[in-house]
Amino acid sequence: MDYCASPYRHARRETRPVTVGEVVVGGGEPIVQQSMITCSTLDTDACVEQSMALVEVGCQIVRITAQTKKYAANLEPIVAGIRARGSNVPVVADIHFKPDAAMEAVKWCEMVRVNPGNYADSKKFVTREYTDEQYASELERIEEKFAPLVEECKSRGRALRIGTNHGSLSDRIMNRFGDTPLGMVESALEFARIARDLDFHNFKFSMKSSNPKVMIECYRLLAARLAELGPDWNYPLHLGVTEAGEGEDGRIKSAIGIGSLLCDGLGDTIRVSLTEDSPNEIAVCADLIAQIPELTCGDSDVPDVPVAFDPFDFCRRATPEIDLTDDVKCGGEQTIRVVVTEAAWEKLAPRIKPGADVRPEAVYEELNVMEVDPREEFTVNCDTQLITVRDDVELPTITAFRLLAGRLKSLGARNPILLKDCLSFGEAALEPNIALLRASVVIGSLLCDGIGDAILVRGECGAGQSLRLAFNILQAAGCRSFKTDYVACPSCGRTLFDLQEVTARIKVRTEHLKGVKIAIMGCIVNGPGEMADADFGYVGGAPGMINLYVGREPVRFNIPEAEAVESLVDLIREHDKWVDAVAV
Repeated sequence: MDYCASPYRHARRETRPVTVGEVVVGGGEPIVQQSMITCSTLDTDACVEQSMALVEVGCQIVRITAQTKKYAANLEPIVAGIRARGSNVPVVADIHFKPDAAMEAVKWCEMVRVNPGNYADSKKFVTREYTDEQYASELERIEEKFAPLVEECKSRGRALRIGTNHGSLSDRIMNRFGDTPLGMVESALEFARIARDLDFHNFKFSMKSSNPKVMIECYRLLAARLAELGPDWNYPLHLGVTEAGEGEDGRIKSAIGIGSLLCDGLGDTIRVSLTEDSPNEIAVCADLIAQIPELTCGDSDVPDVPVAFDPFDFCRRATPEIDLTDDVKCGGEQTIRVVVTEAAWEKLAPRIKPGADVRPEAVYEELNVMEVDPREEFTVNCDTQLITVRDDVELPTITAFRLLAGRLKSLGARNPILLKDCLSFGEAALEPNIALLRASVVIGSLLCDGIGDAILVRGECGAGQSLRLAFNILQAAGCRSFKTDYVACPSCGRTLFDLQEVTARIKVRTEHLKGVKIAIMGCIVNGPGEMADADFGYVGGAPGMINLYVGREPVRFNIPEAEAVESLVDLIREHDKWVDAVAV
């Protein structure tokens, strides 16, 4: 199956246009930026103000949650208030669990987002084997729930987003396909088939996960399945890494997932989900979209060589273990190593404390590394030779390293590869926010392909910043853990506590817990599923009340919010994951 025209040459996937009010998604139109407001949908004035704040910074589609029919009914004055302020920005109603809320929301909003995992299904983590007859009966039940909404969208000229989330796959899908990208794709396709049977085509797909690797695999598999189903299955894609978090971590994780797919030509609208004020997301969207032409090419002269990675199933490329330096190894089962330039090392060396987790592991100029132009044929004498792409090769960096890995595969060679974030430098240094996004897209994309045994970040000119960025990319890509990992949702009208404030308080108490993963969820919609690979979860259960999880299992209920952070700390202690912070 092919998920894109070529992994070496950029060509945007051709899709049918989907109209969302006055905005066209897909159909060759520019990529659309969107975000979501965070206040209660019952607070009309606040919803209008937050929506207008998004419009003012360039948001092209605004999403608003509607958890019940009562909340959905209040979309009428909200949309009217936005229109009275002179904006025709399309409004999307975000629906989970409640078909009657969707049937109300479709009266007022240009688009309705439904989640196949919970629209007419349940998630109780129940193991049950379905016969083919039972499975077909379940699909009939789902059609009875979903078809009326499709008919309303069709008659009113509305659009639909069929939005699958990794954290909320139904028990039925989980038991048939498992917690897999295939399960996410099949969940969405079930709903798409219902829409198509009713001759409704004004819809798009999304496949969100908090894990960039999973998210990338899901969208690739979806694009391949749609192409396999036929040319009239060319529906647009909305891209996003859900629960990405805040600050650098949220931007890096989003850049890896969204940027990788955009470079492959996939994606027609995007949202960068940050645990911050919503307008901050739009600036990152715009910056990320602007980097894609700089990081790709449509050069037909790039040679075709066998692809060295499976785009649908992550597996790190197999290499022998080699000595990177006298006391550091790379390749094989070793962790991905961080290399710096000699100039950066001279600045960093006096500041590095003994035992520091963030430290250079090799100096580029001192390495025994073979530099090649992957457009040309080359030979290697042994598998233990570290290899990289030569600077100033006139290829996009992702293309160059994929080509290098493909060349090595053709030779039957297994040499470890040193990745670089860039192969050339402009006259002026990149702004830090742009350097961060570019490095994250390039190195993160290749790591998620399974390519790379050591990395070198040079686009960020600050020595300390480039070192930190390298480690943060490895953490976000799931390749190395050197600090506490947080999965934090971006907040919406369902959120039952102040996510930004609570996330900050949890970080103050836990940010020294190297290797511990903590999920911070405002409500239950995606909580248990997205926490499946987290060690601990902090989830809004009711107003002012928190439930705590170990993995996906709830273990403490209805804890007053004022006590919940310390209760989380106690839970971490109980499971022998706690260490006291070392005084600096």
